[in-house]
Amino acid sequence: MGFDQYHEPPGELPAATRTFARMIASLTEEAEAIGWYEQRLAVEKDREAVAVMRNAQHEEMKHFGMDLEFLLRKKPKWRETLRGILFKDGDIVQHGDEAEERTEE
Repeated sequence: MGFDQYHEPPGELPAATRTFARMIASLTEEAEAIGWYEQRLAVEKDREAVAVMRNAQHEEMKHFGMDLEFLLRKKPKWRETLRGILFKDGDIVQHGDEAEERTEE
């Protein structure tokens, strides 16, 4: 992604918006890395290599979580929506719809 992360002139954006964009870019990069490791793990035969890659993938997941937490602290409405979806049993789509309805009120 590099410096193409802005869709508006960076000089016109407030510092907080530029930070937010950097964190979104970081979140995306961590998610991509998690996916890459998943593919590598699916085909790797060497057990030691698998152990190293699993560890690396776990680190990427930790970074993803930290990036997400930073963003949710800046966007309380997002946090409230995700509280209605994450870590719940049952129909994910239904939870999403219900959470969205609650936060739109």
